[in-house]
Amino acid sequence: MISGRAYEVSPKIVETDEVKGVLKRVLIGLNVAPNFVMRLFTIKPNGIIEKHTHPWEHEIFVLKGKLTVIGESGEFVLEEGDFLFVQPNEVHGFRNDVEEEVEFLCLIPKEGGE
Repeated sequence: MISGRAYEVSPKIVETDEVKGVLKRVLIGLNVAPNFVMRLFTIKPNGIIEKHTHPWEHEIFVLKGKLTVIGESGEFVLEEGDFLFVQPNEVHGFRNDVEEEVEFLCLIPKEGGE
């Protein structure tokens, strides 16, 4: 077994044209697990991950804050303790509309990389 402390993992700042105000910690990567990757995301106030798609599914679990989910049929909010399953090739994005950070776990298969 392998264990660790999430907040001792150094975050990587993710900033692109489509992603703003996002930190990512790879808690369990492909160097440890052969099939899945566990990532901890922090979205700062007014941060966003624009709508996108990819060929793998993933699972989200909100640890802290309010996460606005952006989909093809509209938007809705997830709060602490809520979960979300995103189908392969489903349009999705995330935004933080409040003045506190949002944190969530995101689990993806190895096809998604880290």
